[in-house]
Amino acid sequence: MTTLASGTDTLTRDALTVLQPGFTGTTAPDWLLRRLGEGLASVGLFGRNIASPGQLAALTAQLRAERDDVLVAIDEEGGDVTRLEVRTGSSFPGNHALGAVDDVELTREVAHELGRRLAACGVNLNWAPSADVNSNPRNPVIGVRSFGADTELAARHTAAYVTGLQSAGVAACTKHFPGHGDTAVDSHHALPRIDVPADVLADRELTPFRAAIAAGSRAVMSAHILVPALDPDRPATLSRRILTGLLRGELGYDGLIVTDGMEMRAIAGTYGIERGSVLAVAAGADAICVGGGLADDATVRRLRDALVAAVRAGELPEERLAEAAHRVRALARWASTAGRASEDTHGSEIGLHAARRALTVTVAPGLGTPETFKPLTEPPYVAALTPVANIAVGDETPWGVAAELVHLLPGTVTGSFSAAEDKESDAGAGESAGRAALQAAGARRIVAVVRDEHRHPWMASALDTLLAARPDTIVVEMGVPQAAPRGALHIATHGAARVCGRAAAEVIAGL
Repeated sequence: MTTLASGTDTLTRDALTVLQPGFTGTTAPDWLLRRLGEGLASVGLFGRNIASPGQLAALTAQLRAERDDVLVAIDEEGGDVTRLEVRTGSSFPGNHALGAVDDVELTREVAHELGRRLAACGVNLNWAPSADVNSNPRNPVIGVRSFGADTELAARHTAAYVTGLQSAGVAACTKHFPGHGDTAVDSHHALPRIDVPADVLADRELTPFRAAIAAGSRAVMSAHILVPALDPDRPATLSRRILTGLLRGELGYDGLIVTDGMEMRAIAGTYGIERGSVLAVAAGADAICVGGGLADDATVRRLRDALVAAVRAGELPEERLAEAAHRVRALARWASTAGRASEDTHGSEIGLHAARRALTVTVAPGLGTPETFKPLTEPPYVAALTPVANIAVGDETPWGVAAELVHLLPGTVTGSFSAAEDKESDAGAGESAGRAALQAAGARRIVAVVRDEHRHPWMASALDTLLAARPDTIVVEMGVPQAAPRGALHIATHGAARVCGRAAAEVIAGL
């Protein structure tokens, strides 16, 4: 095993061990390598760190040259949230598409293949899957990241995903405990609150986590949400009642508990990351995830020193910090021996196969059936009605059907239309966007691409304008298909991964 730098005392090593920091750049900076030598055991990767599979493999090899059992974590859900393919869109549909198919063996195969690709690049901890039940259809941060609104469906697919991912030697981190599905606020921006009775939580939110624990999920990620029925005072990440009493005690979970990103405003804006990190470890968390927005040695040093100072002041029991560090090292040992970057046994088509199966195609009355609908033979105009980006997804990940239609119908033209964030509820803004799209399209057939039409009044208004003038418009819904299908042809992809766009484009072009 790696020899730690001399002169680093046990308390300081333990404080470093529980941190999961990020960094900038596509090679490891000197400060990160130095901290690995002093006891840091985990590193978090984001899209900014990845240029290609080869580069990523070289980066993880660089980390392991400093510490051979380092946990290399990533937020790779597939679907809308991808880091491996942040610049192209994912080769795998996300949870909602898999839930729409409802074939647990397919979910297991997709998760295994995704895990195989991660393992081949040297990644051994995935902050996935999302086990949240999407019980609030207006949820701004979960949506298609959930397997669905049905509790039992979410539970069986969560278990299948955990099993498939870990069969490839990559530890699963099931999230966001105790369940982020019934929220109307994004915890990246503020502290969400779930006001439902404890029995509803037990039957609905907790069921997929029970399934994940039974499937052997090596890690669970806490949510920055306030659940008064469980703890009226502190969000789950900082709640001993929730992490130790409920997750450890009642559910019997003994694996690693990881926090969601501590720089998110739900924690940073209320407690601060230093105080929040101390409270999280005291509550029962074992690993502090930080680095989505804070990625430097100064942050690591501040958090390390805050934990050490809390122990010395008697605010954080030293044995609690030691227990947390022990769990991190235990998972690191498992991951260092479980990794098995096998050959590609599924081929590159498993994701596209799943995306094709996930499509729901509806033809307007009187125009036939999906099988008899006349596909396009001339290049269309693609009007992308683009909402404000979900911060978990990021602005840089492309989505839609235009790029795929260009391959199938050369000459396809596209335009993007949106409403300012403060105009998202303004029907007038949508009408203006619709008129602009009509003018840009000219005589071309229109393909209107939307994402969660039901959550964006301006988007619904833009569609109203398009369909009133051009009822032959094809509508592609790439979010949660909560709004009623409309258009000459309506295609619900259940997600905006690249393969979802490809599957929709194939239908439009008659393939």
